[in-house]
Amino acid sequence: MGFKQDLFGHFGRIGQALSSGKRLEMLEFLAQGERSVEALGTAAGLSIANASHHLQQLRRAGLVTRRKEGLKVYYRLSGDEVVELLASLRAVGERYLADVDRLVENVLGTKDPLKPLSREQFLERLRRGAVTVLDVRPTEEYRAGHVPGAINLPLTEIEKRLATLDPDREFVAYCRGPYCVLAFEAVALLRSRGFNARRLEDGYPEWRAAGLPIAASASEPGSARDAGIGAPPRN
Repeated sequence: MGFKQDLFGHFGRIGQALSSGKRLEMLEFLAQGERSVEALGTAAGLSIANASHHLQQLRRAGLVTRRKEGLKVYYRLSGDEVVELLASLRAVGERYLADVDRLVENVLGTKDPLKPLSREQFLERLRRGAVTVLDVRPTEEYRAGHVPGAINLPLTEIEKRLATLDPDREFVAYCRGPYCVLAFEAVALLRSRGFNARRLEDGYPEWRAAGLPIAASASEPGSARDAGIGAPPRN
């Protein structure tokens, strides 16, 4: 009996770490790639001290790791299993919490009533060369890792780069995950300008966690791999 109590107590540490909405938000940012404490604080709207406190709790639960470079401390997810854990949390919330289902429908459903492309549909179009892929996340996140062949087109730059896009192409946009409004807003803007645009049902972290090929800039930490779409999934 003591063994199970101890075991569940350790599992409970993970639950405690996930009990803060702000920490969940920070995990979503880290799912895009490694970030410094300062960068995470800015992204999450927190002071450096507050961001550091939240990160320490995530680290004690084994969800993130850290490294030091000079005076800066950088954090990253411990593994893709953390992305899968967050996806499971979303799925349970959507299925069993009426507030979650209602919020998603009222906010995101009104932004794009068209059903997004599934990963399978997206891959089929991609392999036929039938779509142009747009990564609408900030450039630093794109450089840390992205779908091979994707064009980085941050939401803030779409308006001024519309003339560079082929109006005869179908565009598929993705961002940080299924709740990321960047893709919703990018698709809405493109459609309002007459482009054929769809969303991918999930984002870069879910793509990577599924073992699909990724590409990254060689100048970014941990980004030496660059594979084509036809490459086999990672083991």
